[in-house]
Amino acid sequence: MSKPPLLAHLCCAPDAIYAVGILQRDYDVTGYFTNSNIWPSEEFDLRWMETQKVEALLKFRLLEGPYDYKRWEKQTAAFAGAPEKGRRCDICYALRLDETARKAGELGLPAFASIMSVSPWKKADVLNRIGGALGRKYGLRFVESDFKKQGGFQKSVELSRAHGLYRQDYCGCKPSWRPRGR
Repeated sequence: MSKPPLLAHLCCAPDAIYAVGILQRDYDVTGYFTNSNIWPSEEFDLRWMETQKVEALLKFRLLEGPYDYKRWEKQTAAFAGAPEKGRRCDICYALRLDETARKAGELGLPAFASIMSVSPWKKADVLNRIGGALGRKYGLRFVESDFKKQGGFQKSVELSRAHGLYRQDYCGCKPSWRPRGR
């Protein structure tokens, strides 16, 4: 029996190694790496390369979305000083989920999801609310999740270490970056 198709927004390899594996139980997953929030561009490139390693390990189709940090920065500028998990993050979720929903529609996929809820720094309730609204807007099904539950974050840490994946120490955006060795 074939599984229904799903476009999953992927933010990084450590989250993908766990969450894509979970999604693959019920869906034929296509990953979509669209993360204009990541700064600097070298960090974006590194995270993209690491996510390709997960694609090879878990055997799913992976697509790269557009990268436009200047657009992301303009969209979130009013909240650049907001704390982590603040309004800037909500806008960031919406930008990336909107891009994913539009891509799912373009590809003719009936459903989309995000793996961001693996992170303890991401608000699953907000992600799910935004995803649901965008699903209604585009006539798609948004698959809700909170992958950090039942030890999901720790499992992602263990899996990424077991596979030698790069584990970043900030969400990706310039406002969240702090010098190493904080």
